[in-house]
Amino acid sequence: MSTHWAKIGESGTIVGMQIMVFVQRRLGRWPFQIVLWPVILWYFLTQRTARQASQRYLVRLDPQLAHQPAARWWRSYRHFLSFGSALMDKVEAWSGAIAKQRLRGDGFDRFSSSIAQGRGGIVLVAHHGNLDIANSLARYHPALDMTVLMHTRNAGKFNLMLEKVTGQARPDILEVTEITPATAQEMAERISRGGFIVIAADRIPVSGERMRALSFLGDQALFPEGPFLLAALLKCPVYLLSCVRDGNHFQIDFTPFDDTCALPRKEREAWIGRAMQRYADTLAVTVRRHPLQWFNFYPFWLKDSGHPNDDIA
Repeated sequence: MSTHWAKIGESGTIVGMQIMVFVQRRLGRWPFQIVLWPVILWYFLTQRTARQASQRYLVRLDPQLAHQPAARWWRSYRHFLSFGSALMDKVEAWSGAIAKQRLRGDGFDRFSSSIAQGRGGIVLVAHHGNLDIANSLARYHPALDMTVLMHTRNAGKFNLMLEKVTGQARPDILEVTEITPATAQEMAERISRGGFIVIAADRIPVSGERMRALSFLGDQALFPEGPFLLAALLKCPVYLLSCVRDGNHFQIDFTPFDDTCALPRKEREAWIGRAMQRYADTLAVTVRRHPLQWFNFYPFWLKDSGHPNDDIA
């Protein structure tokens, strides 16, 4: 059995992360990139599980890489470099340093429109691109009521670093393992007031809750039912939020996905199944468009959970 993603601990130290942040802030992006290359190379060479997961993912997108080990390793290293850059983008997002001029696409206007109309709901996100761009969106709407559901216990160092170097209070974050009937009721009340609940829909549950095998990038992978069950129970609009780096800008997409306000109880299970596969199909399109910004560095597909006899190392 492969290691669950939530049990894969952090690598690196607070001091190392702070040095990287210092270089980017004081010396600029290019000096930061130069320092980043050897740091990521060390991580790439020492983290075998993440390296294998990256290569198997990239082979799914480009099967020819299976027979081109040098090209596969180089693209995987670039995949890791993209992840390193994204971590620094998170620092910018939490710091409020991403100017509105760098936000492209109609996602920002659609988000603002939903807030103005009081159309709160569930916002589905994925580990693709910059999840923390939501903090930049919130910066322009001080009255926004937004709660982020996430698993934070395997990212304590980075979360601590974010709070320390940015000096900014993080938005309301609820640990996904601590959801109770009382917190679910609180979320329903927030949505009724026009608030948003943000939750990642591309990682299996931490403690073995319901999940489902879906077709994703040509193979079967497990996705969590939780976000979709929550949407069905709360009877609210469901949105998709994504943000990818495009040069020095960020492309934001905020789109309506569904609405469960009138979903009958007897149709709940059928809706969850349809919605989950539709979500996986939509995510696949986005991932293929920006492949190096997919940041699930663990065995994601069912076939990857064992120890296949291949030459990926």
